[in-house]
Amino acid sequence: MARCTKEVAFATHEQLLDAAERVFFEQGVSRTSLQDIAQAAGVSRGAIYWHFKNKADLFNAMMARITLPMETTLQCIGADGGRDPLEALQHAILDAMQKIASDERTRRVFEVATLKVEYVDELLAVKERQLQTQTEVVQRMSLSLQDASSRRAVGLPISALAAAQGLHALVVGLIHTWLLAPQAFALVDVTEASMRAYLAGLGLTARGGGGQPLMPIP
Repeated sequence: MARCTKEVAFATHEQLLDAAERVFFEQGVSRTSLQDIAQAAGVSRGAIYWHFKNKADLFNAMMARITLPMETTLQCIGADGGRDPLEALQHAILDAMQKIASDERTRRVFEVATLKVEYVDELLAVKERQLQTQTEVVQRMSLSLQDASSRRAVGLPISALAAAQGLHALVVGLIHTWLLAPQAFALVDVTEASMRAYLAGLGLTARGGGGQPLMPIP
């Protein structure tokens, strides 16, 4: 019986996240009420409060379902001491871009987070979560760039942290621009070319030759 209850609770939890994705995408986050989500999920509003504290908690859970695998990949950069940190960093970023470009759910959630949310009032907790994630990702990028610089005996023209902030802004900007017009350019191709140019400007190039794709592009 306990197992059945847990399975039902998990199914309702996922059902609510699925509904939130759809309604946030269609109406925007600020214009969506918890009642709207409950109605779309076919459950009572009380069921939402059983699983989530408020709309911000629901939104963050929706984001985590998609972004946690990507965050985990970035956090593992540098864990393998035998792998070139620069190549590992580029592969992690391109893998994330590939998921955004090819997976409908991932693209929809990123579009909601990028274009359809206002960080005001009840959604300030969402902003805090986004800033925390950004800080962690930039810090990991900074460590990878510093490690790559040391292994190549190349001095960076700016601090590793500033370089990481620039790289992060480049990636976020490409995602934002692509989401506005997905047909305008190939997200993965342009990201790879842009990253190579940016890193080359820092004096960093992938080992083993220049110009070869880091990952197969479909």
